[in-house]
Amino acid sequence: MSATSTVPTPVRLSVSYKLIWGVASLGTSLISGTFAALLPIFYQDYLGLSARWIAIASVIYAIWNALNDPLFGYITDSTRSRWGRRIPYMRFTAPFLAFTFILVWFAPRGAGDPVLFGWMLGSMLLYDTCYTIIGLTYSALLPEVTESDAERNGLQISSSLFGLFGFLLGFLIPDFFRPKAGMTPSFAPLQGAMIVVALIAAGLIIATTLKVKERPEFSRVDKPLPLGRALRFTFTSRAFLILVAQNFMSILMNSLVVGGLFYLADYVLKVNTMIPLICLFIPLVIGVPLTSRLRARFGVAGSQQLLLLIAGAALTLLAFVPNALILPCLAVAGFGLAGPQTLTNVLFAQVADEDEVRSGVRLEGAFFGVNALLTKPAQSVALALMPFILEATGFVTREANAGQIFLNQPASALFGIKVAIGLIPGLALLLGAAILRFYPLRGEYLARMQGQVLEMHAEKHARLGAGSL
Repeated sequence: MSATSTVPTPVRLSVSYKLIWGVASLGTSLISGTFAALLPIFYQDYLGLSARWIAIASVIYAIWNALNDPLFGYITDSTRSRWGRRIPYMRFTAPFLAFTFILVWFAPRGAGDPVLFGWMLGSMLLYDTCYTIIGLTYSALLPEVTESDAERNGLQISSSLFGLFGFLLGFLIPDFFRPKAGMTPSFAPLQGAMIVVALIAAGLIIATTLKVKERPEFSRVDKPLPLGRALRFTFTSRAFLILVAQNFMSILMNSLVVGGLFYLADYVLKVNTMIPLICLFIPLVIGVPLTSRLRARFGVAGSQQLLLLIAGAALTLLAFVPNALILPCLAVAGFGLAGPQTLTNVLFAQVADEDEVRSGVRLEGAFFGVNALLTKPAQSVALALMPFILEATGFVTREANAGQIFLNQPASALFGIKVAIGLIPGLALLLGAAILRFYPLRGEYLARMQGQVLEMHAEKHARLGAGSL
């Protein structure tokens, strides 16, 4: 990082710094993508755990997954150590993340539902705790390493590109090693692959912590706030509440689109799932680096609104256009989704900046934690919406068709699929763009606030150098 001059200026970051920043995202997305892709089929299809037990485990997991974010966010904000308040949690939790991830895939075969349920639930909760600690501290590091929206955007571009690659690998690796029809039913290759994935992911996370350094003024000059006061600052931030509402819509969209791709490919388009996935993925990868140009032209919030509008309009049209135009609609939507993928955390960094002016301290952990608490229910809403829509539109399940895929679904069911993957997520994004219209951190006010933050950081750095702590 560059040194602060007499006139306060934002910290500038090198290209190598931005590259190593993204390496951690490759590690976390590799492990989370694998977990998401493999967990349901592993426990239900391969181990035979009944859907009832899986549902109970999923509910308990969802509750803990939401509650632990604000808890660990506050803990990291309040941590004071010679290594900083974020980096130690990433570095020293990474080996435990690897171990708990490996544990998930070594459930005892043939042990019966109660034992398998206990193993699945226990290993999931341990894994999620480690993943939350690392993911939360990684996100919370972004606002404090630099005050510049441009530099933060650059870090997020690196993080998004590495993360998308890791998430894709998370789908491909399990598919290569999992037992398939006609193969000897052995779990050894899959379990060996999971060990390798875990060790590589942990190594990538640790590698980032060896390069990224925290700014000591935020852990040695800032004094921790009590929990109640820290939460009060989050819930009284207008910019934060507006951004959370918009982010809820983005997460709802993401869960519906990802969950509906298999239905769209199998029943509507009748093509390999990789085709719509590629149509969505490639424009997204192209759009991520282009967010820096849009940000320079329209600002962070304006660029986010524009991209939400593009993606929302394309997904909404998907429900009504002929099948031949569905893939082009997906491609346009993929480009628009570069906004939520890349700019959301930059907006949360602005919220943390404004709050520092109000509270006097950096509370990134609290903001990212409460955001997770308030937006993760969107995943549950999406999980409930998809089967409800399909059932209401007459979708014929495999069970109702003697265990075989019923490809010739009624027209109402095909439209239901397009509503679930297109119309509802599209309208959610359009509503998110409308909500963001009220986001106050723009223009002259944003520039003035960011100037105040630079002055505060210069003062804290001076106090650190003078030793007046």
